[in-house]
Amino acid sequence: MTIVMTLLAPIDTATGASPRAGFVPCEAEDDVTQYLLRPYFAADREVLLLAGFDAFDRLVRLERVRGESASRCVIPPRCWRSLLNSGVVAVIMAHNHPSGDARPSAADTRATQDTALFLRTMDVELIDHLIFVADGHFSFRGAELL
Repeated sequence: MTIVMTLLAPIDTATGASPRAGFVPCEAEDDVTQYLLRPYFAADREVLLLAGFDAFDRLVRLERVRGESASRCVIPPRCWRSLLNSGVVAVIMAHNHPSGDARPSAADTRATQDTALFLRTMDVELIDHLIFVADGHFSFRGAELL
């Protein structure tokens, strides 16, 4: 009789999760991220972009909101109206962290979840929420948080 043993990893051990999961360095950014979105961000205050795309993946509308301070942006209802009245079917939400730390805050995570739910009720997909810093960006989709 032969006994076969299988070694299994403990349940509570992370399986290859990187502490920088979702982070994309500048040199690995795609063209939309590098050339369309990145140039809009100021270094001294938070800026938020809403990029709306049609069914053919063409940019239809770009809404930019400058923050009230270095750490806070509020999206006015007129931005949502303009975006949704433009026939968009998909949105990329992006903002920067002037602090240089790309990790999402609890407020960023809540805003992403609320935005995804809101857009879903309008039959619009939130493609991603990106947080830009000088050396790259964080992707909610890449970190599997969306």
